[in-house]
Amino acid sequence: MTLASPRASAKMAAVPRGLTSVAASVLMLAMLLIFTSWLLVPYSIGSAVRGYFYVVDREIFLPASTTIDLSADKNVDYSYNNSSSESNLELPAASSNHSSVDKDSLPSETIVELSSNGKDWSDLKNNVMLEKPVELPKLLSRATEKKADTSSFASSNASESNSVGSGCDLYNGKWFYDPQGPSYTNNSCPVITQMQNCQGNGRPDKEYENWRWKPSKCDLPRFDAKKFLQLMRGKTLAFIGDSVARNQMESMLCLLWQVEVPKNRGNRRMQRWYFRSTSVMIVRIWSSWLVQETTENFDFAPKDVTKLHLDAPDNKFMEFIPKIDVIVISSGHWFAKQSVYVLNNEIVGGQLWWPDQSRPMKVNNVKAFGISVETVLSAILTHPNYTGLTIVRTFSPNHYEGGAWNTGGSCTGKEKPLAPSEFLENGFTNIMHEKQVSGFKRAVKKATNKSKVRLMDITRIFGYRHDGHPGPYRSPDPNKMTKRGPDGRPPPQDCLHWCMPGPVDTWNELVLEIIRREFEGNQNSSS
Repeated sequence: MTLASPRASAKMAAVPRGLTSVAASVLMLAMLLIFTSWLLVPYSIGSAVRGYFYVVDREIFLPASTTIDLSADKNVDYSYNNSSSESNLELPAASSNHSSVDKDSLPSETIVELSSNGKDWSDLKNNVMLEKPVELPKLLSRATEKKADTSSFASSNASESNSVGSGCDLYNGKWFYDPQGPSYTNNSCPVITQMQNCQGNGRPDKEYENWRWKPSKCDLPRFDAKKFLQLMRGKTLAFIGDSVARNQMESMLCLLWQVEVPKNRGNRRMQRWYFRSTSVMIVRIWSSWLVQETTENFDFAPKDVTKLHLDAPDNKFMEFIPKIDVIVISSGHWFAKQSVYVLNNEIVGGQLWWPDQSRPMKVNNVKAFGISVETVLSAILTHPNYTGLTIVRTFSPNHYEGGAWNTGGSCTGKEKPLAPSEFLENGFTNIMHEKQVSGFKRAVKKATNKSKVRLMDITRIFGYRHDGHPGPYRSPDPNKMTKRGPDGRPPPQDCLHWCMPGPVDTWNELVLEIIRREFEGNQNSSS
């Protein structure tokens, strides 16, 4: 039956013929729009709609800061509307296209338990499981761009043949100048915190970007992003710690960004970046001291002072570790901030706080750091549901000369690494490193689960890299001070965090080598 049929009911016949024409025109227009969208949009309309409403692909630009405050990025709002739950570290299920991977060839850490929550599972299915894996594009060699002779050091695609065996000490060697330059620039990575964007902030020299680490008895290959994603297929790597851990996480993202742009799946509690081609998740969880902190009144400590419970790990990250395959954990610098130390439910010390000088202080900030390392690693290595790999990055040295960050310390004008004859011992850095290594060793003796732990000992070798910090180039302000004033005092500067690109990228070359050793099995250059 049609509206034009003479047998139509009286009610249908009463419909104006003009309205029928309008309806037909609208229908034809809608069909035309759908067909056009299908031709122009390179991915499904459904995923495009999700992109508009959940903002999964947007770039982020972190705000610049004008002061060196270790707490500056603690309260940055990393909320994104595409997250279904703030307390959720659920991992996307791998596409069925990846089912051909031999499970027996992968370590046990590959298995990830997905949420039993129906809503979370539905969200994952809608956002991930229908997406097709994408092939990683070929990375343009910077050697081709600069026409530099790079025959004496590893190419970005030779990590397998040039990787080192387990017998090689990665932390004994030298810095050498690599004319090939870094794998990315401040213009090719959108997630660099402005304070570490040294070139974007006007730093005039660039040589600090070209120095690479060379172990004495082997090669440390350039970071191979494709290799990393292949080794980490279906896995999650989490950086846990303070703003220096964030510095390393952003370096990792920049290195990976050159072969694949990840999807932003972060929320208020953590940053999460998902690489669809291999179902790899890079996570960052903030934890200032790595141990439990409270602000309530405790014994004779008032409410306005942070209490650190040195014998209890920070639950902000401990609740997630069963679903993490590789943890890169670090800490230390926040122990210079005001805090009260609680051990066995007793106040045993404090930093920049000890009201009663007649009371003996049992634990200072350096000793507290060592206790915290043992506490946190012991909790990880005895967790019954954690089977992953833990990489402990040792204390990152600062290079404030002539004072501290707030008392005139400076690293201005440093343009290349220190020569061995120029190296100066830093007593505070040395004792912090010593306490960290001691805590690490004590924790290893307590290990009861099937996880693995490795010490990434960067402290001394990065003591030579006084050239790698932002110094006074912490913001793009064209009127900022970059030289000493008439009174000889240096300008405000950052000699703690690391420029990007810069020496911090070496940390992730070491992370990749440690992961390769564990996930591929020990190899030597002849294998």
